[in-house]
Amino acid sequence: APIFKEIELEQRMSEATAPGSRFPLAEAHDPDSGRNSLQSYELSGDEYFSLAVQAGPGGDQPSELVHLESKTGGITLKEALDFEKISSLELEVQARDGGELFDMAKVKISVTDVNDNAPELTVSSALGEISEDAPSGTVVALLHVEDRDSGANGEVRCSLDGGIPNPSFALAMKEKPGGKKQPELVLERALDREKQSSIDLVLTVVDSGEPARSGTVQVRINVTDLNDNAPVFSKSVYEARVAENLSPGSLVLQVRATDADAGTNGRISFSFGNVPDYVPSLFAIDSDSGEVRTVSPLDFEEKKKYVFGLEATDGGGLTDHCEVQLDITDENDNAPEITIRSVSSPVPEDAPIGTVVALLNVNDPDAGENGQVSCELSSEAPLSIVASSGGSYKVVTASALDREQASEHRVTVVARDRGRPALSSSTEVVLEVSDVNDNAPVFEEAWYSAYVAENNAAGALVLRVQARDADAGANGRVSYWLAGGSAGAAALVSVEARSGALYAQRSLDYEQCREFAVAVRAQDGGAPARSSTATVRVFVLDRNDNAPRVLWPAAGPRDAAGAAAEPFEVVPRSAEAGYLVAKVVAVDADAGRNAWLSYELVQASEPALFRVGLQSGEVRTARAVSERDAAKQRVVAVVKDHGQPALSATATLHVVLAESLQEALPELSERPAGAEAAAAAAELQFYLVLALALLSALFVLSVALVVLARLRRA
Repeated sequence: APIFKEIELEQRMSEATAPGSRFPLAEAHDPDSGRNSLQSYELSGDEYFSLAVQAGPGGDQPSELVHLESKTGGITLKEALDFEKISSLELEVQARDGGELFDMAKVKISVTDVNDNAPELTVSSALGEISEDAPSGTVVALLHVEDRDSGANGEVRCSLDGGIPNPSFALAMKEKPGGKKQPELVLERALDREKQSSIDLVLTVVDSGEPARSGTVQVRINVTDLNDNAPVFSKSVYEARVAENLSPGSLVLQVRATDADAGTNGRISFSFGNVPDYVPSLFAIDSDSGEVRTVSPLDFEEKKKYVFGLEATDGGGLTDHCEVQLDITDENDNAPEITIRSVSSPVPEDAPIGTVVALLNVNDPDAGENGQVSCELSSEAPLSIVASSGGSYKVVTASALDREQASEHRVTVVARDRGRPALSSSTEVVLEVSDVNDNAPVFEEAWYSAYVAENNAAGALVLRVQARDADAGANGRVSYWLAGGSAGAAALVSVEARSGALYAQRSLDYEQCREFAVAVRAQDGGAPARSSTATVRVFVLDRNDNAPRVLWPAAGPRDAAGAAAEPFEVVPRSAEAGYLVAKVVAVDADAGRNAWLSYELVQASEPALFRVGLQSGEVRTARAVSERDAAKQRVVAVVKDHGQPALSATATLHVVLAESLQEALPELSERPAGAEAAAAAAELQFYLVLALALLSALFVLSVALVVLARLRRA
């Protein structure tokens, strides 16, 4: 069987040894060889090991802390050791061969301590309180020190403020039952909370290890107050200037006092001292803030200065006193008063500049600058205000008045004093402007045009003119008169004096008078009267009151029996269609469309043989003359104008179908005049042609004159 060289082996191991470190054990040898020789090292079951534990149960098991190498028997550290948990470790190791024979050895591992724990310091109260009148030697706090290390590593010493001595506190060691000593924090000398209300101390504990470890704790000691200080006003005398008429509740001043004590001992309340009864009725003091405010309005005229006392009391009953002196200043609390003594209204619009229209009195009961008053006019008007003596003012005209632009002026007189802020008052002055006749009537138009149809009834309205006068009353009352015009125009129209209406005196005839002009004068009722003139042009419009008048063919001279000789024309039987037989000539005394004439064939012996030109009035053959046509033909044409209603006239023409006048004579033998009539007809035909030419020229000239007249009127 394998045999260990040493049955019991002891190994020392520091707790600072790093995991993974290897430690050899006693070796075992086996005289056998081959399969029966030493094969491996093994740890025995858990029942074969024991632990020496300081930290109590719950430590790691040996198999979790170390690893046994099966071939060499060496031990490797798996995790860091902690002396405070395991101070020693015992293992049983088996050496086995292939034949299942083994030997056992005990291995004891002793863990050595290192200074790996800093000392811990706890205080019974980290926020202790101590009265500022506590006597010396008073224990402020108890200290408890603990170091988990052992030996010199667990020996500790305490110090205050890192070894720097504190004049008010010290550390003392108190021996407890059993001989153990406990450090205490003790008061060395008296405290003053007003100088230092809290004290911060640093307690340090250091062990004896190498290297040494330490721990600190901060202790705050609060010093509780004692009412050992009275309140103190910041001033013994408070002075302020206060304006009169302050609204109730207005701040006058604020007193301030301090108390070095704290809490209720330092809480100050303010109140009146021994003061007259009227002071609390005028002033009030806030007990907490020290603000002095008004209770009712102050009046400079009643009292100019107030003096009274105040006191400050702390929570412990200690007091201090001060004096308040208030000077009341005068305020501009009276607005100027305006009195109107007289107003001259109405004022004529031609009043000269500088005319006095109103007298005023202004008074301000205040004094100094508060009673100095200036006046002005706030409205835009041709007026100004001038200061006079003794607070009197005059309102005068600053520029010319014009009733037509403004018949009334309303101005506001503003009186303002020189106080700060300035007070003002105002009153309104109403000034009426009376009229003078300074404006002539003005027609709406300088030229009027009127259009009247002829044949009007006498008294018909032609036109109404109108003139306006900016003046008032009689100065603005306008009447109308005729003041001349075209020759004879005054006999054609008349004007109504009040309304300006023009009426026709009689019926007008376009053919006699086509236009005329009259001058109308408008005159006001002022003294002296003013007037202006306008021209009225009256155009007479044509009406269709004249029927056309046939100039040719016209009836010849009458014989002894009273029968009129009728005109005739000879047309050869060889005449073709379009042969000019004659031309009906007619005129119309009207104008325009009323004078436009048209011609129509209304009756004929052979209606198909003749036609009449619509505009020219020419009678022509509508077809060639045949042998079957009667030798004597009668043609009747009507002449119409274009008026409304249209008027007309008829013209009768006798036509003889013959190759010559000699051939036609037998046809005309039945006529009463015989050869003389034929000669007269020939002579008449010559004059008719001449008259037709003259009338055509006259017609063209008339049309040209009408066009020129229209253009001129336009």
